[in-house]
Amino acid sequence: MSARRFAALLALIAGAAFVGRAVYVITVTNDDVAIFDEIYYERLAEGLGGGDGFTIPPAFGNPRLDDAERPPLTALALTPAAWLTDDSELAMRLTVALAGAGVVIVVGLIGRELAGDRVGLIAAILAAVYPNLFANDGLLMSETFATLGTAATILWTYRLARAPTWMNASVAGVACGIAMLSRSELVLLVPALVIPVALTIRDVSRPRRFRLAALAAASALVVVAPWVAYNLARFEDPVLLSHGDGGVLLGANCDETYSGPRIGSWYGFCAPFTDPARVDDQSTVASARRERALDYMGDHLGRLPVVAATRVGGVWSVYRPFQGSGISDGEERPGWVSRSGWVTLWLLVVPAIAGGIELRRRRVTLIPLVAPLAIVTVVAALFYGAVRFRAPAEVSLVVLAAVGLDYVAVSAWRRAAPYPRASEPLSTGGLGSGLGQ
Repeated sequence: MSARRFAALLALIAGAAFVGRAVYVITVTNDDVAIFDEIYYERLAEGLGGGDGFTIPPAFGNPRLDDAERPPLTALALTPAAWLTDDSELAMRLTVALAGAGVVIVVGLIGRELAGDRVGLIAAILAAVYPNLFANDGLLMSETFATLGTAATILWTYRLARAPTWMNASVAGVACGIAMLSRSELVLLVPALVIPVALTIRDVSRPRRFRLAALAAASALVVVAPWVAYNLARFEDPVLLSHGDGGVLLGANCDETYSGPRIGSWYGFCAPFTDPARVDDQSTVASARRERALDYMGDHLGRLPVVAATRVGGVWSVYRPFQGSGISDGEERPGWVSRSGWVTLWLLVVPAIAGGIELRRRRVTLIPLVAPLAIVTVVAALFYGAVRFRAPAEVSLVVLAAVGLDYVAVSAWRRAAPYPRASEPLSTGGLGSGLGQ
């Protein structure tokens, strides 16, 4: 298949994905009901469009406050729609849907990079219809942008493995930085994904490997440095990507989330709006919350293993999955979408395992695909488990499943034929020679 034909088919799939997501936004999502995250991003985008910067409006008698509750990318991405359409919520939701179509494109490119045109198109189709992806694409939250940043990081890290150039290392680092600006825990992509791949390319000298890894890390730092410097200059306590971890930790470490029906989840009333700290500086509020959460954890160490296990089980839909569907319903994901997402997750697991085995047999590194799975698991164990936090790892699942489905189909239909040659086989030096070689 020519590159032009592949691009045309991928664009067609992505276009259909956007139309489907737009219909989903208009007919399914409810703009009359919003949870805190949606209200937060909508109001922040409106404030940015109105010139108020990264601040939160006056509330509860408090003045307008500097804010870094969340990293800035989601609000920045929504700002043009808010500014151009006089704060239209529908326009902002469609912006998220457009980013979701971008995820479909990047997932297709990852599949092509790994195993050729057909796998790329299969991966794009799966991404277009997979409920656990499109369910996020009509909501004013960060998951879709985090997924897009993670997918871009995976793509360019594989390109770095195939062609260890300074440009590929830089772009992989930039992609990491973009992901970090969507969700702060994705800072783990640098040490868990890009650096290990760069350090294990065996066709280049060891010093060059270290320089490639350092360049990727430095590129990520350059992307986030303006935001970090801005935060360090305006808050009393140190704030890097966000100060939201204080409220997250406190809401996840209290009596209500250490036992009973809410075990392993997050409870907002454990992290009240007002705290015994300076209310005119959100960093001191976050520090007070963080300290209280760590004190509670220290006093309940015996419960931590059980709680962590339920958090991980929750994020992977193996512990009380239908309770997770109820939580998702409260986050504007209808019950039928959550239930179909649970079913399709497990339908993809077996072909994903087969795809991983086949990639290893072809000596293709799995680090870029396994790292997001590990990051999601670790973050859930440390904080709390919610299905939407799994979104960046869905990219890995879809790509692996596409490889597995293609391989099984080819094996069943052409048992005597070799595996189809990739359009640009992945060459990672000592890591692998790519599918089809």
